[in-house]
Amino acid sequence: KVLALPTFSADAISSSAYATEQILVVLTAGGSSLALGLAKLVPISVVVAVLLVIVVSSYRQTLFAYPSGGGSYIVSRENLGRLPSLVAAASLMIDYVLTVAVSISAGVAAIVSLPALNGLTSATVALCLAAVAIITLANLRGMRQSGAVFAVPTYAYVAIMVVLLAVGFGRAVFGHLPPIPFDHKDYIGSLQSGGTLGVFLLLKGFSSGAVALSGVEAISNGVPAFRPEAPKNAAITMAWMATMLGGLFLGVSLLAEHLKPYPSRSQTVISELGRAVLGTGPLYIILQVATAAILTLAANTAYADFPRLASILARDGFAPRELARRGDRLVFSNGILTLAACAAGLVVAFGGQTSALVPLYAVGVFTAFTLSQAGMVRHHRRVREAGWQWRQVVNAVGSVATGIVALIIAVSKFTSGAWIPVVVVPLIVGGFLLVRRHYDRLETALAVTPEMASAQS
Repeated sequence: KVLALPTFSADAISSSAYATEQILVVLTAGGSSLALGLAKLVPISVVVAVLLVIVVSSYRQTLFAYPSGGGSYIVSRENLGRLPSLVAAASLMIDYVLTVAVSISAGVAAIVSLPALNGLTSATVALCLAAVAIITLANLRGMRQSGAVFAVPTYAYVAIMVVLLAVGFGRAVFGHLPPIPFDHKDYIGSLQSGGTLGVFLLLKGFSSGAVALSGVEAISNGVPAFRPEAPKNAAITMAWMATMLGGLFLGVSLLAEHLKPYPSRSQTVISELGRAVLGTGPLYIILQVATAAILTLAANTAYADFPRLASILARDGFAPRELARRGDRLVFSNGILTLAACAAGLVVAFGGQTSALVPLYAVGVFTAFTLSQAGMVRHHRRVREAGWQWRQVVNAVGSVATGIVALIIAVSKFTSGAWIPVVVVPLIVGGFLLVRRHYDRLETALAVTPEMASAQS
């Protein structure tokens, strides 16, 4: 479990590095102000944390029902049928592509936030593309995703974040920790105080904070990697992951409410909090480097999941068969290259800005959550294992909750970029069906009829 936590949870835990900032970016936009945004930051974070508890409780049922691995596509395929499973697969593929783009852009932002590297801000896109190229090359060469590789950066990030929060709250309660000086020239928003903050903007802010739940599904995909009793160990690991993610996310939001950081053009909110609490010495540098490292690992997780999902779809006949073939290093090279090309395209299209990419992110995540948990409801009703009634209720609550969130995200962020996955998912599903029709026709054309067989004999 000690090694499984960083291996499967780097994506989820790393979202605590940018989720709070993304809420602030939205709540301080338009006619709102920094003061109004900070006033609503903690309440929204609490709602997101409650949603995390609901989703994790729901996914724990999947761990025991599918000990051989229960990703959204598998669960939907076995319980909901072809079309829902393809929607789940398309949503997951978009999610994996955005995991790479968002994590890399957030990691680069953490690095260029260092005072000595502020001058590289203008080269953000180039740095992002370089990072994508390095990770892609490493995966094409067959880099092993061992627990030890993930453990050091993940636990280093968690440790330095705990230090940041402990020192910050300690100084706030027992010492003197003044608010961060406001610089209107560096401020992304328009107003420091005043303005209005309507329900629509609050929902939009909640949608941005909900990206903290990205990566929660990863443990359900990797149950076979755990030692016996695998489902039980996976469930414990998922509980640890939720505790760390929820604790860090809420802690950062509470500290931000006290220090009053602002969305900045030159540094991240985590960097602002780090400078205010730890100064600009070694601990601050460790904070930024550890943040960049865990975000890079979060991107690397997608390089394992996207090609694997693509290969399953190819074996099922819904994707080109080339995606199911392994290269010289026994990796799904075509899937890796496809993922890299799509992620690089998004980085270029959105200028490597995390806040521009996040609106695209959560629609696919919560669509996959919703279909997976709806599939689990059908699973419980079909199998009727011991305690199936209450398990069904847990998954039904999870499915309804994530479905509502998916709808909120799609509506509140439609004009900010959420329309892209809303449009692209049906197009990808249509592509899956066209590929399957092609292979079905090919199989029919190549089939040997009894008449042909007798003529040959």
